[in-house]
Amino acid sequence: MTDKSKQTEANKRWQEKNREHTRYLRNRSASRSFIKNQATLEDIEELEQLIEERKKALSE
Repeated sequence: MTDKSKQTEANKRWQEKNREHTRYLRNRSASRSFIKNQATLEDIEELEQLIEERKKALSE
């Protein structure tokens, strides 16, 4: 078995054990990519509003 395939297998095992964190990381990555590469000005304004609402909810 090569080092690359060993690492791939280790990554799969980690992802299976940490499904919630894996989902969190995948969603965070997708969000950042969308904002950087595709979001329109309207999208960004809506996201800013959603972020402010989320901040308030988390600080309560």
